[in-house]
Amino acid sequence: MSRPGWRQRIEAARLVREATSRRRVRRLVERRRGMRFFVDGRELLNFSSNDYLGLSQHFTVASALQDGAAREGAGATAPHLECGHHAAHQALEREVADWLQVPAALLLGSGYLANLAVLQSLLGEGDACVQDRLNHASLVDGARLAGCKLRRYPHADAEGALRQLRAHTGGMAVLATDGLFGVEGDLAPLRQLAVVARVQGALLYVDDAHGVGVVGPEGRGSVAAAGLDHVAVPLQLVSLGKALGGYGAVLAGDTALVEHLAETARPYVHSTALPPALAHASLVAVRQARSQEWRRERLQGLIATFRALAGTAGLDLLPSDSPIQPVLVGADQAALAMSADLEDAGYWVGVVRSAPGHARLRVSLSALHTPAEVVGLVEAMARARDRAAIAFPSPDPTIPEPA
Repeated sequence: MSRPGWRQRIEAARLVREATSRRRVRRLVERRRGMRFFVDGRELLNFSSNDYLGLSQHFTVASALQDGAAREGAGATAPHLECGHHAAHQALEREVADWLQVPAALLLGSGYLANLAVLQSLLGEGDACVQDRLNHASLVDGARLAGCKLRRYPHADAEGALRQLRAHTGGMAVLATDGLFGVEGDLAPLRQLAVVARVQGALLYVDDAHGVGVVGPEGRGSVAAAGLDHVAVPLQLVSLGKALGGYGAVLAGDTALVEHLAETARPYVHSTALPPALAHASLVAVRQARSQEWRRERLQGLIATFRALAGTAGLDLLPSDSPIQPVLVGADQAALAMSADLEDAGYWVGVVRSAPGHARLRVSLSALHTPAEVVGLVEAMARARDRAAIAFPSPDPTIPEPA
C-alpha cells in the first residue's frame, strides 16, 4: 500500500499558503503597558486587541486573580460534575445571569468549546443548523461534529434564513448567528431572525462573544440592544476573553437548556473546570463592565473619531458602529504591505484575508486608546495606503484581460 506521508502533506499545504499569501506567524509579546505592546523587540501601539473595555490589566481584576490564586491555588483539579465546581464558578454564573436578565448560566473553558457544546448536545442526524455565512468557525465546526445538516444563508439576510429553515421539514432546527460579527463589525438582524425562528419553530442561538460588554443597555450585548429577552433568544454566549479581559465563556439563557447542557455537553462534562482564580477575576470584570458606563461612552467617542477621520482620509470603511472597524484594501499582498508599513510606524493592526480581492485591515479600538493615538493611526494608514497603491496597483477595469 502506498499512501502520502505526513511530511509531504504538510509541506504541500505550506507551499499553498506561501503561494497565496496565507502564512500565519505567531508574534512574541514580551510585555505590555495598556495598549502599548513590546513585540519582537519593538514597542507597538496595539490596534489588534479584543480588550475593548481595557479591563484585562485593570488593577482590581488583576488583584482578584492574585487573591483567588492565593486562596484556592492554581487549578480546579477536575470537571464541574466531579469535584471541580467551586463557589467562585457559581458566583460568576449567577452574576452573568443577573446582568443579562436570564434565569441561568453555565461556565465553560472557552467560546469555541461552548459552541461545540451547544450544537453537539442539541442536534444530531436528521436535524438542521441554519447559520449566517460569516459565523465564527466554532459554530460551523459544532454543526459538523453534531452530524446534522448545516445550511448557511447570506450574511445578515433574515429572508435567507427563512428559506433555509423552510427547506428543512423534519427534525429539530437551530438558527445560529453571531451577535456582533468579529470581522465585519456589524450587528446581526436579531429582531427579524427572532421572528423567523418563532414562525419556523427553531431555537435561536446567539454567539455574542464580541457584543457583550460593548453594546446594549449596561453593556448587556446585542440581544438586549435588539430589545429581546430569553424567550425570544433562549440561549446566548458570553465571552470572558474579549470585552471582559479574561478567559473562558458563559452560556446564558433558559433554565432547562442550561441544565441539559450541564449534564450532556461533552466539552463541559469531560473538561477540567476553569481555575477558580480566573472566575474570581472575571466576576470583578463583569461588575466593572456593568457599572462603568464611561468605558462604553469613551469607546463610542473613539469610534466616531476614527470613522470621521478615516472617511476624510478616503479609507474604505465597512458600516460599523462597534469597536471593530474593518478597512477594505483588496489584494492580500497590498493589505500585508500596509500592515508592515504601519508596524514600521509603530502601529500593530491585523490583516484579515478572506475571499480573493477582499482583504482588509481589522482596526480594533479600546477604551484605553486616546483620541491623539487614533489621529496618528489614521494618518499612518493613509500614508500606508498610498504606498501600497503604488506597489500593488489595482487592475484598470477599462483594460480587457488577456485572452
